[in-house]
Order: sequence, then C-alpha cells, then structure tokens
Amino acid sequence: MDDSGSAGRRARAAPESARPCATQFESIALLLQGGGALGAYQAGVYARLHEAGIEPTWVSGISIGAINCALIAGNPPERRVERLRSFWEGVSQTSDFGISAWWDQVPLPDQARTFVNQAHASAVLANGVPGFFTPRMPPVWLPGIHSSAPSYYDTAPLRATLARLVDFDLINRKQMRFSVGAVNVRTGNFAYFDNATDTIRLEHILASGALPPAFNAVEIDGEAYWDGGMVSNTPLDWVLSSRSGLDTLVLQVDLWAADGVLPADLAAVAVRMKEVQYSSRTRAATDNFRRTEKLRTAFNELLAQMPRELAASPQARMLAQASDQAVYNIVQLVYHSPTYEGQSKDYEFSRRTMEDHWRAGYRDAGVTLAHPEVLTPPPLADSPAVYDFTHKTHKRPS
Repeated sequence: MDDSGSAGRRARAAPESARPCATQFESIALLLQGGGALGAYQAGVYARLHEAGIEPTWVSGISIGAINCALIAGNPPERRVERLRSFWEGVSQTSDFGISAWWDQVPLPDQARTFVNQAHASAVLANGVPGFFTPRMPPVWLPGIHSSAPSYYDTAPLRATLARLVDFDLINRKQMRFSVGAVNVRTGNFAYFDNATDTIRLEHILASGALPPAFNAVEIDGEAYWDGGMVSNTPLDWVLSSRSGLDTLVLQVDLWAADGVLPADLAAVAVRMKEVQYSSRTRAATDNFRRTEKLRTAFNELLAQMPRELAASPQARMLAQASDQAVYNIVQLVYHSPTYEGQSKDYEFSRRTMEDHWRAGYRDAGVTLAHPEVLTPPPLADSPAVYDFTHKTHKRPS
C-alpha cells in the first residue's frame, strides 16, 4: 500500500478549485475553545491565518469561541478580520482611572500590571462590559429578590452586538460548516448545534456562552441551555468523530493551558484550578483518535487481502465504509498566560490586555505557519500528526 501521501492512496479527492487556499488539505477545521476575555487571542490567530490565505471550511466553538466562530462564518472573507476587530474593540475599554489613554502604553512591571488588571476586572464585576453584558437591577442576590432570569448579568447587549455584526443567513447558506456546543440544563447532556442539520439562530450562540451563575440559561425549542464549557471546552471530539472522508487540517486554538506548575500560593491555586477545569484534554482525545485510526488502517490492509466474496459481505462493506483513509494534522495553538495574569484573566476586558491577547495569537500563528509540515498531509501510517509549536514558548507581548 502506498501511504506516501493522499494523492497516491485513493481516487477520491476534492477538485483542486475546491481545496482550501495555501494548503494541500481538502478540509480545514478551526476549533475555538471557551475562555471569555482571552478570546481575543483566537481573533489574532485567525487574522494571521487570513493573512496567509488559509480559510477554514469548518468552524466549531464553545462559549467565546462560539462568538468568534459566528463572526467568522457570518461574514464574507474580506470582512471577517474587520468584524472580529469591531467586536473586540467594542467590548474592551481604555483605562478610565481619571487619566488619559496614554496610560495604556506605559510599560509596567509585572506586580503593577497585576494590580491594574485586577482593577479592570473589578470594574467589570461591578459595571459589566459594554456591548456584552450589564448587571441586573435590582441585583438577584439581594434578600427577597426573585427573578425569572436567575443570573447576575443580562446579555441583551451581546444579542444586539451579534445581530449587528453577524449575518445568520450567510451561516445557514452552508458555505462554511458551523457548529457550537451547549449543555441541556434539564438533562445535563451536551448538545451541538450544527448548520449541517440545524438552522442556526442567534440563540444558539448565546446558549453556548451562557455560563451560570453570571448568565441566564437560553431557551431553544423548549429546552434551556448553559455554556458548553461546563461539560467540554473544546469541539475536538465532535469534529474528529464526523467522518468526512477528507484529508483534514485541524487547528485547535486553546485559551487554557493543560500543562502548568505546582501553585505556590492561593492566588496561583485559583488560576491553576481554572486551567485544569477548562483545558481541552487534547492529548487524551488525540491518543484515542490515533488508536482508532490504526484500527482503520489495519482493516483496510486486511480488506485488500480478502477473497472477493468475503470483501463483498455486508459486514465487510460496513467496516470499509467506517474505515476511510483520510489523514489528519492536529495543530494546537495554546495561549500561555504571562505571570501577571491572575484568576480574573477571563473577565479582564481592558483594551490594553485585549491588544496583548490579539498580538499573542497573531504571533503564535505566525510561528506555527513557519513550519511547512503543518500544511502538509502526513503519510497514512503517521496520521494523525499532532503539532504544538506554542508549548511553553509564550512570552510577554512586546
């Protein structure tokens, strides 16, 4: 069997004109994890991919990742970076401590930056985020207050923002596959809303990011849904389990690093708890997928040696259908927080920090794209190939 590349393996191939730009892959899946204010990192990654002519054929996200996915899939290619920029500038603020915006440009030592970031995060807790969420009045935590929307904040501003920036008709024309994950409040089961089978509405995006108790559940077709990150903070399993039969480049952009150090104080414990809770367990998912791929390869090799009558049996045909020979690159881009970012980093929406996150994503995507193997389908025997060129290399933005 020739496993030197996809062209020699099988006759089935997408037309050259249908292939994603700048790669030899037939499909590009962009997977965006949840992480609140850290999501500007994902926007920076996409901006660099777009600059390189690499456009996804499938976007899938959780929570803030679902919002970024909607901004990508819900706009034509030439407007996607602009709309991402509009969203992230709209929900981030320049310093408002009584001095001019030049303060955001002043270099600060890490201890001072920690203090400033915490001040911004505290302001978010008290006042909300423009274009995203506002505190409910009267506050639901006051004694005797009962509300039909038991949550600290109202996401009506986000509804208006997405209605302005996202074309849902475009998403539902299925020029790009689109899927977001949420959790059914009643059953506790995870659910995906996918334009391959569903008509995507604004409510699906809001549901994916409805993290309690900050945000209220969102009703969809008679069921209430919460943030998908409560069960799984990455759509990796969903994408890998969908057998398209196409050679696929999976770009997984994570906002929480699974690896870390033993915390030395309570503040570090709080940060590490969030990282462990919301990291994507990518290694376990890819190891399991690799084992499955090896079984598929073994069956295909056995199928080639079967007598014609046995190969034509219903059992063999069923196994052959489930054993396509598509190959995969799984490329991880993981945000690694600078030391000054604490446990509030996912709700610290200052303009200065947003710009830092965007630049970090842009830079890490550039580092990753500098490796040509990322864009080259692996030999069948090496699929899936897993790459992470951001591992423990993230440095403070300059």
